[in-house]
Amino acid sequence: QVQLVESGGGLVQPGESLTISCTTSGISFNIAAMGWYRQAPGKQREWVATILSGGLTNYADSVKGRFTISRNSARQTVYLQMNSLKPEDTAVYYCKSEVGRADYWGQGTQVTVSS
Repeated sequence: QVQLVESGGGLVQPGESLTISCTTSGISFNIAAMGWYRQAPGKQREWVATILSGGLTNYADSVKGRFTISRNSARQTVYLQMNSLKPEDTAVYYCKSEVGRADYWGQGTQVTVSS
């Protein structure tokens, strides 16, 4: 059974940092491309960052230089470290795994940036 479980979301003030996690099971994590997406109220889901199985990363322009995606194969977990958070980063953050043509999504974790 495939499971992707996000955790670590919460309420932070502008300028603060937060790290969210996505722990997986039932997928071939070592060969999976892992990504983070987010969806703000009233907006479409948007891509945030991707990390390939070999460690290559890519980021949306809106988060480049502030967010860092990483992965731990032993824990089958992908992380998103978010620094210098802005109110516009407020959204539900979802992780996604891609192995061949099989895509799986987590249930999301809420990140709210507000003073």
